[in-house]
Amino acid sequence: MKDLGSLTYFLGLEVHRSPSGISLNQHKYASDLMATARLQEVASVDTPMKLNVKLRKEEGDLLADPSLYRKLQVSQFLQTLCHLHLAAVCRIIRYVQGTSARGLFFPASNSPRLATYSDTDWASCADTRRSITGWCVFLGDALTSWKSKK
Repeated sequence: MKDLGSLTYFLGLEVHRSPSGISLNQHKYASDLMATARLQEVASVDTPMKLNVKLRKEEGDLLADPSLYRKLQVSQFLQTLCHLHLAAVCRIIRYVQGTSARGLFFPASNSPRLATYSDTDWASCADTRRSITGWCVFLGDALTSWKSKK
């Protein structure tokens, strides 16, 4: 084994240590995502989606070249890739750009308190009428695990 010193970067996470605690963020990953989408010079937005937007499978014109959409590793609507879907992904990336310096902070003096929350939205998918459910887990004040699923 070889000692590589203090951990600064691991699996897309930047690690910063200080006497007050440890912080994790994905600023480099977000920057790489912006470069892939060719959105470096575009201003960030305050919300990931516009209010009450519900995307459907077959909505709008199909993309002539869906390679960018696939490079961004998006998993929704892969069978019918439309311009509206790509526009939504680009908006989400612009939101990530504005929040990329934010991250998780684990205070050194924080006593570990575990809290979990969950919610569901019954039959909210316009195409399949499937429900959407989600949950999150906090350790202290830091969100450590979450999931949203149709």
